[in-house]
Amino acid sequence: MAAMKPRTGDGPLEVVEEGRSIIMRVPLEGGGRLVVEIAASEAVSLRDALQGVIKE
Repeated sequence: MAAMKPRTGDGPLEVVEEGRSIIMRVPLEGGGRLVVEIAASEAVSLRDALQGVIKE
């Protein structure tokens, strides 16, 4: 029987480069984190899409 690991804190938004991929960990409301693996070209597309909606 596999051991159940308790959830640690949500933690901050985190982005790291691992090999040729970029790993993004996004804390979710209610606990846990969404982990997304994207390529550099996808990260550029994400940045461009976010800049279109961010109002400073």
